[in-house]
Amino acid sequence: MSFFTELAHQYIDGEWRTGNGSWDIIDFNPYNGEKLASITVATVEEVDQAYRAAERAQLSWAQTNPYTRRLVFERALRLVEEREDEIVGAIIEELGGTRLKARYEVRLAMEFLREAIQLALRPEGRILPSPVDGKENRVYRLPVGVIGVISPFNFPFLVTLKSVAPALALGNAVVIKPNQNAPVVGGGLIAKIFEDAGLPAGLLNVLVTDIAEIGDALIEHPVPKVISFAGSDRVGRHVGAVAGSHFKRAVLELSGNSALVVLDDADLDYAVDAAVFSRFLYQGQVCMAANRILLDRTVAARFTEKFTERVAALRTGDPADPETDIGPVINSFQAEALTGLVDQAVAEGATALVRGTTRGNLVEPTVLAGLPADSPLHQQEIFGPVVLLTTFDGEDDAVRMANDSPYGLSGAVHTGNVERGVRFAQRIVTGMMHVNDSTIQDEPLVAYGGEKYSGLGRLNGDSTVEAFTTQKWISIQHGRTDFPF
Repeated sequence: MSFFTELAHQYIDGEWRTGNGSWDIIDFNPYNGEKLASITVATVEEVDQAYRAAERAQLSWAQTNPYTRRLVFERALRLVEEREDEIVGAIIEELGGTRLKARYEVRLAMEFLREAIQLALRPEGRILPSPVDGKENRVYRLPVGVIGVISPFNFPFLVTLKSVAPALALGNAVVIKPNQNAPVVGGGLIAKIFEDAGLPAGLLNVLVTDIAEIGDALIEHPVPKVISFAGSDRVGRHVGAVAGSHFKRAVLELSGNSALVVLDDADLDYAVDAAVFSRFLYQGQVCMAANRILLDRTVAARFTEKFTERVAALRTGDPADPETDIGPVINSFQAEALTGLVDQAVAEGATALVRGTTRGNLVEPTVLAGLPADSPLHQQEIFGPVVLLTTFDGEDDAVRMANDSPYGLSGAVHTGNVERGVRFAQRIVTGMMHVNDSTIQDEPLVAYGGEKYSGLGRLNGDSTVEAFTTQKWISIQHGRTDFPF
């Protein structure tokens, strides 16, 4: 409890503070309802204080030798390694993540910190030719300045670090607004790690607040030049619109409705393994999760038998128990929404091959088949342990069904012929597609992002450099230009 109490504060200009808002955000354990912390929300004035502190600190940070900057990230990585068990415990308590999910998130976050160490040295300028005699063109790649990061509840430690660490490494300053359901893991915990790693005060700030208190101040404020947002497409649409109206760059990682496609020559046992992980990691509360499993009619019966047997055996319960596969969803609203969704699907004609019960925030897995093709449930993101099985006849039918979605984040195809899988993947309108693997993939060097309503822009590797830096052209005339008048 003291861990959460210590970190459940605003963090502005290197100081841990109590917010000045008129109400509190209560941080609950979603499994047992235990109150972890109470945080008074930050106000519009505190938004300004955080951004102004970041603006001041960034000027000297950008001039700091990148070899010096990267030392902070080396220390931050060592701290995460040393505190791994503590961070895993926090993810279990605050998010209801299973121990497997928590380890997966922390280990991947370490990979992104390792990449940030190298990223400090990544930006390179260019010298370009000119049609004008005597002219030299230099193109410098510079930090944008200050970046606002709005992070989600589901993988808050990883997703927040994915923006924060590279942004800082590239010479920027950052203001984080974590999700209300993850104010510590997605905010205070990250600030503490960088504080202990020696990051100068003001470069990283955390504001725990809500739109009901600050409106759009976090996006509209004149200081930040880039807003990095991860969350639902509904909120992301608003963030993008407000950012665009103020001529800010927005990087949006949004909702998904991924399909895992099983072709007629797939290794069914392996495809089942991939499908179970793709749908049920962290109770299915993953934007890349396989909402839909599309099955060639010739293998559908065999796959379904194996898959439902595996799903029925998943253990739902206390996320702190290493034997638990499915922990709680994030809150009662989500639990009730998922129960209603299953009821709706059955009312529309679907068959529940496995139908779990709901106990508090514990939602047992459900497998639905035979949902009518015109059901709107095929089109929406299902953020929980509910999966749709659908059959298709041949590859063209599979492509049509996989693309029949307003989203295009991730996907997977299973086949015995790798090149067939690649050809199939090229026909799917998604930002990411994986052959003979899970739909849930993220790596430090590979561009991450979606098409359609699944987002705008890319992160990771060179894409992060592009997102969090700007280019400046400086020309030098070594001779004399002949002007026409």
